[in-house]
Amino acid sequence: MIPASFDYVAPTTVEEALAALAQYGDEAKIIAGGQSLLPVLRMRLNAPEWVIDLGRIDSLKGVRDEGDSILIGAMTRHCDVATDPLVAEHAALVARATATVADEQVRHRGTFGGALAHADPAGDLGAPALALDAEFVIAGPGGERVVPGSEFFQGLFETAVSEDELLVGVRIPKHTGWTAHYEKFVRVAHQWPICAVGATLKVSGGVIEGAAIGLTNMGATPLRAAGVEQALVGQQATEEVVRNAAALAADGAEPPSDLNGDADYRRHLVTVLTRRAITKALGG
Repeated sequence: MIPASFDYVAPTTVEEALAALAQYGDEAKIIAGGQSLLPVLRMRLNAPEWVIDLGRIDSLKGVRDEGDSILIGAMTRHCDVATDPLVAEHAALVARATATVADEQVRHRGTFGGALAHADPAGDLGAPALALDAEFVIAGPGGERVVPGSEFFQGLFETAVSEDELLVGVRIPKHTGWTAHYEKFVRVAHQWPICAVGATLKVSGGVIEGAAIGLTNMGATPLRAAGVEQALVGQQATEEVVRNAAALAADGAEPPSDLNGDADYRRHLVTVLTRRAITKALGG
């Protein structure tokens, strides 16, 4: 289908984008890479009067080293995040998860910030960002504010970004030397995962010194598998330890039931994927 007609503006600075958002208000929609919005427009599930395109704001693109953390600009494309050397070195879980997003076409158009702001619980980036204690930099009329990952995802397709604000960057504390793996299960290649698990570990002398585990599509928002993390830290990296820890993956989760699988199926599946993700992160 063809979208309903709309007016279009392409600001070149964050300030211009915020001004346009203030001017057009509820009649406007923000477009980043367009991989979520364009299908909605084509099906006429939404018909904004104005579309504000962030694609020409160069300050929102790229990855920067900030000492103890890295900052990924909201308009950085998935393909650039997945291949960036800073991300690979200091946030390997993000690099691995981003490389699995959809297909090559989507990864060359879709953006890191756009996917996170969309907040689809089946999206691949929320759980890794949450697991790595990411902070979300949000710009609005009053300036910038920083929201921790634990407060950013607020519900199904809901985030802490207000209607007059923009997500401009994601700051991730460095996890240098941590191993990582992102394990997802799909019925059809390039589809949204039925569920997925991101695991990143710090191991020294065969002992797991740090663990961060994020769960995708196991609730209305991305989740941390805190019980799994606690069961791993301080333990020898053995098959038995991994198996026992993975068995805790679904604790506290409220997974959905849909045509791809009911809640009980997902609870079982996530324990399998957690074991695989941890094992592969350990080099198995």
